[in-house]
Amino acid sequence: MKDGTAVLISCASLDDPYATVEVRNPNDRDAVFTMKMTFKDAHGFTMITHTAQVPVPAKDTATDRAAIAGIGTGRVDQIASCEVNPRATADW
Repeated sequence: MKDGTAVLISCASLDDPYATVEVRNPNDRDAVFTMKMTFKDAHGFTMITHTAQVPVPAKDTATDRAAIAGIGTGRVDQIASCEVNPRATADW
């Protein structure tokens, strides 16, 4: 089973406190991939790390909406960037 790829579609903001990531499956069968991303502040410090298992149909893509859980709604405005690991690990 080959690993997939993950691409950031949108970062979290006050208007939408979720980051959206697209995960692509290069395999000929359905698979579940682990996607990892981080939310960073203006100084480059990691505020929170998000990991999700994303089921993706064969030769297709799926979207994950990563919630900013754990940092509190009052700190959402401190998020300056979202970084996604481009490699989505094939789990099963």
